[in-house]
Amino acid sequence: MREIHYDDIVQKVADMCIEANYDLGEDVYNAFKAALKTEKSETGKEVLAQLIENADIATELRVPMCQDTGTVVCIVELGQECQIVGGSLYDAINDGIRKGYGKGYLRNSIIRNPIDRKNTNDNTPGIVHIELVEGNQVKIKMTAKGGGAENMSDLKMLKPSDGLEGIKKYILDVVRVAGPNACPPLIVGIGIGGNFERCAYLAKKSLFRHVGKRHPDPAVAKLETELMDDINRLGIGPQGMGGTTTALDIKIEVEACHIAALPVAVNLNCHASRHKEAIL
Repeated sequence: MREIHYDDIVQKVADMCIEANYDLGEDVYNAFKAALKTEKSETGKEVLAQLIENADIATELRVPMCQDTGTVVCIVELGQECQIVGGSLYDAINDGIRKGYGKGYLRNSIIRNPIDRKNTNDNTPGIVHIELVEGNQVKIKMTAKGGGAENMSDLKMLKPSDGLEGIKKYILDVVRVAGPNACPPLIVGIGIGGNFERCAYLAKKSLFRHVGKRHPDPAVAKLETELMDDINRLGIGPQGMGGTTTALDIKIEVEACHIAALPVAVNLNCHASRHKEAIL
């Protein structure tokens, strides 16, 4: 049984919180550059150029790329042959968030509960999902998820008779209604299957896959490509100013579900798709 110390997790999470907010991932940055070459709208090109410049400034000056530094969401792949010592995994992650958001001068956006709406003043608690896997390592995948795009996300329990066309229509409707409010160009995360709560998790999980990396199932990969084309024909464009780049990528995760069900969730991510991962 391999031991992983609490303090090591704290430091790793703190570093990821800062890096995610300061340094746009290479996959997203390269997608901006590629979109700049294909965007047909002059206004859209100008907006994309500004987003690239904004990312460069954030990296150079070590400042957040967006004023909304997000809710920290972690998916932890916990090896069943390792043991966390010195404290609990949940506490270590939250201590890491607290440390990173303080050291990085990142905005604290988390309230204690939706009723009294009192700020916790340290951006905790984060949202932590744990998946038990084989091995003796801990992989932590984190994102700083912005509130605007999250607010425009949606979930619907479709009927099996709605079929593939019903799925596509629903996803397009969610993106169309979101318009400029989710700060496009978007990363669109989609969960299909499971049940009510599981499909929402699948949609969130899909956003951790790097931009441009297609689903291993050819049928799902084909659907990702088709939806990408359909969404980019909506004309919303970068920052809702019109154009052919409404989405940088479409990610889909699928899972088994009940014969009477067809749950679909759409989790939108703004252009600041901030995700990092670490292995301990």
